[in-house]
Amino acid sequence: MALEITQFLLAAQSADAKIRTEAESNLSQFREQNLPGFFLSLAVELSNDGKPTESRRLAGIVLKNSLDAKETVRKQQLVQQWLAIDSSFKSQIKSLLLSCLGSSVREASHTASQVIAKIASIEVPQKQWPELIGSLLVNMTQQGSPASVKQATLETLGYVCEEISHHDLVQDEVNSVLTAVVQGMNVEEESIEVRLAATRALYNALDFAQTNFDNEMERNYIMKVICEAATAKEGQLRQAAFECLVSIASTYYELLEPYMQTLFQLTAKAVKEDEEAVALQAIEFWSSICDEEIELQDYEVPDSGDSSLQHSRFIEKALGVLVPMLLETLLKQDEEQDQDDDIWNLAMAGGTCLGLVARTVGDAVVPLVMPFVEANIMKPDWRSREAAIYAFGSILEGPSIEKLSPMVHAGLKHLLDAMKDNNEHIRDTTAWTLSRIFELLHTPASGFSVITPANLQQIVEVLLESIKDVPHVAEKVCGAIYFLSQGYEDAGTSSSLLTPFITQIISSLIATADRTDSGSKLRTTAYETLNEVVRCSNLSETSQIINHLCPVIMDKLAQTFELQILSSDDREKQGDLQASLCGVLQVIIQKLSSADEAKAIILQVADQIMTLFLKVFACRSSTVHEEAMLAIGALAYATGSDFLKYMPEFYKYIEMGLQNFEEYQVCSISVGVVGDICRALDDKILPYCDGIMTLLLKDLSSGELNRSVKPPIFSCFGDIALAIGEHFEKYLEYALPMMQTAAQMCAQVDNSDDEMLEYGNQLRRSIFEAYSGLLQGFKSTKANLMLPHAPHLLQFIELVAKDSPRDESVTKAAVAVLGDLADALGSSAKTIFKDPAFLEQLLGECLQSDDEQLKETATWTQGMIGRAFSVCG
Repeated sequence: MALEITQFLLAAQSADAKIRTEAESNLSQFREQNLPGFFLSLAVELSNDGKPTESRRLAGIVLKNSLDAKETVRKQQLVQQWLAIDSSFKSQIKSLLLSCLGSSVREASHTASQVIAKIASIEVPQKQWPELIGSLLVNMTQQGSPASVKQATLETLGYVCEEISHHDLVQDEVNSVLTAVVQGMNVEEESIEVRLAATRALYNALDFAQTNFDNEMERNYIMKVICEAATAKEGQLRQAAFECLVSIASTYYELLEPYMQTLFQLTAKAVKEDEEAVALQAIEFWSSICDEEIELQDYEVPDSGDSSLQHSRFIEKALGVLVPMLLETLLKQDEEQDQDDDIWNLAMAGGTCLGLVARTVGDAVVPLVMPFVEANIMKPDWRSREAAIYAFGSILEGPSIEKLSPMVHAGLKHLLDAMKDNNEHIRDTTAWTLSRIFELLHTPASGFSVITPANLQQIVEVLLESIKDVPHVAEKVCGAIYFLSQGYEDAGTSSSLLTPFITQIISSLIATADRTDSGSKLRTTAYETLNEVVRCSNLSETSQIINHLCPVIMDKLAQTFELQILSSDDREKQGDLQASLCGVLQVIIQKLSSADEAKAIILQVADQIMTLFLKVFACRSSTVHEEAMLAIGALAYATGSDFLKYMPEFYKYIEMGLQNFEEYQVCSISVGVVGDICRALDDKILPYCDGIMTLLLKDLSSGELNRSVKPPIFSCFGDIALAIGEHFEKYLEYALPMMQTAAQMCAQVDNSDDEMLEYGNQLRRSIFEAYSGLLQGFKSTKANLMLPHAPHLLQFIELVAKDSPRDESVTKAAVAVLGDLADALGSSAKTIFKDPAFLEQLLGECLQSDDEQLKETATWTQGMIGRAFSVCG
């Protein structure tokens, strides 16, 4: 039964905190005592035109938020709550919501549309609201149906299509929805609100329209209606129509050929003449076409030109008119564009699209762009000079090195001079262009670089002078230094070229991070660049420089504990700074401990560093905890068994990390650090294992913890078993059933979803890593403990071997664990390897692989299996 809740809803919005809290408490109490009655009361409130708009608005929001949430676990709880409600209540609620679409108050009908879609997202896939589409379509076909009802209905259809999958509707329903939507878009429709709602609904319904787009007559009609909307008087309608075209470009690329002439004319007109919001969508259409063609090129078989997907080469065909149109947009910069990273305007959209065009057609773009660059680069007007540099920077990815090299060599000096231009827009774009040149055309390891011993000094001098520029320019200069350094990684003797400048670069980056005229973004970028400079430097030449850097960063971290914290903002700034400094220390530790002669430097200061990290944990900030944990993992690797002395103090923070379900990244990193510590301490970790295993098993059983943490936990079982050997026996009865359940789950992972596919691969890999650790850990003393579990492992390997396509890292882990199984069980192996056919096939496939590491693992595994059989002989 519904209750009168108007007063509670109004009071919950009161300016008086006491009244507000009491009202919220009353609503919460009602919800807990009688959920169906609570939902019904909200629906009654929302659908009653006699009620105040404020209470109706809140009723709709509360109802919507009671059906959906961003967090997966919470969302599942809300779905189950709704499904458990008696169907008579649900019918009343749905009926009230549908009637609310006819409300004269626009805000109420709009909210009702959203709530209907949320219920549809739960019920339609379960075939529990079969009459929904029919009920909505009646509003569209009924004689004399008011425009406001049509608008609300079309809006609802759009939201419903957004919430459900195209598999959830039968084709007849899809046809009816599209008919209603396309009729609503028609030029004969007098209400602009109806046409706009219909166009937006079509955008959400395009995924459902595959069959309709395959039918030429229907497709022609849909395209005609969209193109008419793209030339309507109203800007909002034109924008919505172009949004549909952007979606069609990626969803129905292969069907666009007959319409491209018209679409080019429409987009060109919009880009040149229309308001910015519309012009941006017109450019986005061409960016989408580029994305499709770049993807098609990745699938094509080189030389044969064979591709199962149709590649229409629209960009290539339109190049002569498309590139000039995009170049024209580069001259339409906003005065304020560089100060605000979130800004998106015509010039930026045009440059982005031009970059995609370059990636699509490669060398062919260069002769079309370079005349524009040459014509504008020396003009007195800053807009022309900036556009020329932006065009130049935009086409650096795609064309061949042979094509770009002379052009970049010729232009590099001009760009270095432009870093001193009196216009900061030009300095900003030039710094971005230099960073692109260094990222894409500076790879000494491959034998090619536009940077030579002759020009390196000038480049470094210009960058270190320009890093003192205004913050947004300095930030892009950091990017240029980042890629300049990265190019010298693994570059053999070439890496020595940068060594003379390293001290100066490090000093400049620290000074940049210390600047008081900028926000934390520049500071973070400066420290990230510093990390890259250290990481990519030639250690044999720079170990003493890095040695001097270490105490500087430690001092800075120590100073953060003295900062005055008066607000949450201060706390956040302190946390960000500490996170950056822990990140730098991690890189220093990793770099110095990568060579025995440099490792001694870290061992001398390890106690002081660890003291600082432990102080960081006392500051409650998850970002810092992540970075400090990662740095401690690096320190454990560097100090080896000496790390044991830190465990009594550090262990409580491991416990906190492993129990941090809310900030699951901290939990995940803590799991990784446990692995690092196991590798460092071996069996000295034993006193802490009961506590750690209890927490890891609890994490695996939790429904609240983000699923991404679970694969690292299985890998961690392997690390622990490897470290403590036979002592892992007491955990077997708890760990193995969880590994086996997870292995069964792998077979149910939805491989059509890229995210789930990646998760499934992580899970498979980590289960194999866990088994490998267990087998190696028990090998010398208690290998037979694994004998009863070997058939299950083999079954899992066989299941994975049948996967097609199979991730290479999963194959590698499967083959490695197979070798570990034969190695550990030795003479007992013959009883398990009853069906060698699938093993031969899997190993045969791996021995043919181009991946040397996989070949090596397969050869070792083959040897182990052979040895086990010969021992059995």
